[in-house]
Amino acid sequence: ELAQLSMPRAQFAVDIQQTPDPQGAWVGGERLAFDAAGIDRVEFLVTANPGEPLRPLARVASGGETSRLMLALKTVLTSADEVPTLIFDEIDAGIGGVVGTLVGRKLRGVAGSHQVLCVTHLPQLAAWGAMQLKVEKDVHDGRTATSVRRLSPDERVHEIALMMGSVSPATLQSAREMLEPAGEG
Repeated sequence: ELAQLSMPRAQFAVDIQQTPDPQGAWVGGERLAFDAAGIDRVEFLVTANPGEPLRPLARVASGGETSRLMLALKTVLTSADEVPTLIFDEIDAGIGGVVGTLVGRKLRGVAGSHQVLCVTHLPQLAAWGAMQLKVEKDVHDGRTATSVRRLSPDERVHEIALMMGSVSPATLQSAREMLEPAGEG
């Protein structure tokens, strides 16, 4: 999964530790420390570069690497995961166009067995959605109101062009081309 998300040499591991504690919970013939999270201390370890040791994900992964690692993990777990809806809030953090396309394809695959909601500002990723919603804020009578509406196919092309920076004949054509592989162009 990581190779498909432009991390071909990444390694991932899960470190599970338990700590003996004479005052702890009796488990399998010994007493173990515990708290509200249980008896296991779980840490994800990762290395994105060959020759580097596995290190805690929270300390070494960039925002984009973390997003891709979590997506890869969710992809692997989809067959066992009974959660019907997955929400990815700005999974595009720290990634660019090519990787955005890869992440979009992967999310589309996960959407085959789950409802996927994805907040994104990356047009390459947005193009892979089965539908696109636009969130807008307006002020009415001195109060801010938020609305969400589904974009029509033409509005979607316009919005993806706008996500590229401006609406022009060239960006409209690029938006149509981005939507084609996802079956929307």
